Amino acid sequence: MTQRLSRRDVLARAANGFGAAALAALLADDGRAADAPSKADPFAPKKPHFAPKAKSVIVLFMDGGPSQVDTFDPKPALEKFHGKPFPAKVEPTQFNAVGNTLASPWKFKKYGECGLPVSDLFPHVGACADDLAVVRSMVSNFSEHTNANYFWHSGHGQQGRPSFGSWVTYGLGTESRDLPGFVVLGSGMTPPGGADCFGNGFLPAAYQGSLFRGGANPVADITPPGGESAKTRGAKRDLIRKLDAAARARAGDTDPLDAAIANYELSFRMQTAVPELADLSKETAETQKLYGIDDKKTEVFGRQCLIARRLVQRGVRFVELLCQNIGHDRWDQHGNLKRGHEDNARAVDKPIAGLLTDLKRTGLLKDTLVIWGGEFGRTPVAQGGDGRDHNPYGFTMWMAGGGTKGGTVVGATDDFGYHAVQDKVQIHDLHATALHLLGFDHKKLTYRFGGRDMRLTDVHGELVEKVLA
Repeated sequence: MTQRLSRRDVLARAANGFGAAALAALLADDGRAADAPSKADPFAPKKPHFAPKAKSVIVLFMDGGPSQVDTFDPKPALEKFHGKPFPAKVEPTQFNAVGNTLASPWKFKKYGECGLPVSDLFPHVGACADDLAVVRSMVSNFSEHTNANYFWHSGHGQQGRPSFGSWVTYGLGTESRDLPGFVVLGSGMTPPGGADCFGNGFLPAAYQGSLFRGGANPVADITPPGGESAKTRGAKRDLIRKLDAAARARAGDTDPLDAAIANYELSFRMQTAVPELADLSKETAETQKLYGIDDKKTEVFGRQCLIARRLVQRGVRFVELLCQNIGHDRWDQHGNLKRGHEDNARAVDKPIAGLLTDLKRTGLLKDTLVIWGGEFGRTPVAQGGDGRDHNPYGFTMWMAGGGTKGGTVVGATDDFGYHAVQDKVQIHDLHATALHLLGFDHKKLTYRFGGRDMRLTDVHGELVEKVLA
């Protein structure tokens, strides 16, 4: 015969269960529970597939496409044929305004123990040569900015797919309880393709990029309204929590609702965290000078680089920095190459070197993967006499920290810096390698959508073994 239990008996026998439930909630709140994605807390930290070399990523996105032959891939053959008709086949370009061969206006110098050649555009970054893994054989599937930007960010040339940063935060969650896991630091310009470059696509909305503006107030309306006590705000928050819990109970498991609740909770915590993050007054004068914040020409990007360091220090997983408006069309110099590239490089060279130096001296570089580059490169022939057109056939990017092999050059382009001819690296390979350093098998980091297990690398992607330490 089954014995009926009183409420007191049930509570007594289930005491350990209630205690375990309470402990799990506390640990999740402390960011130590939840090894798998949690619908109730999409930001909770999660374990990767294997031990990672990197815990976070900083992308220095050079919107517009820096010229590889003017930065990190010197080509003496261009000087030999300068001003003469190009001696090889010319591929279709964005504008098909093909002039004569154009040599680089800048000289190259060897830096570091590795002897990495870097142009006069980047003397400060050159001083960090032994920390750089330079890939000279990048290729893209697109030669137009918008599609190439979507492709670089999401592995797909059209909008609507989850971005690189969204996949990272989906896979890892975040170690920060008070800031988004994926932050985009704007410096005055958004790349062609707009906010969709940082969108969550079909992943839950909690994983989309959060755009922070430049200056002392990076997030709009982050300051609580005046005339209201902390006690009143707390009471309102408690009421919203109760209403949210009731709505979740009625609706059941629903990603949009869970993401909205998580985002509102995060917004509340950001009211304190963001002003503190943006306040650089506690950073030493020496540190601010290291980033170039004391110079009007480097102040904007220098501030963003320093905030990027502060973000990863606080556990943010993925930070992307965007170029500032320096009065030119980004790195997209179809004309006026010399002045345009010089002004763009001057704005970012010292801040980037400051970031690498600061990450290294604080011990963060070993856990932080830094990626530099644009959506494609430039042609070795002139456009309009003093410009270069888009070139997706061979260009340069570099990585540093996070388990990469510093002082390394991977791949090569032909004698003119036009086509990748050795160890060609696709964008999908870059994504696969970055995910590997974060502890993921890119083929297994998937999300079920449209009846298919989707992934950042689609059905492509191979590890770039030569950049791995």
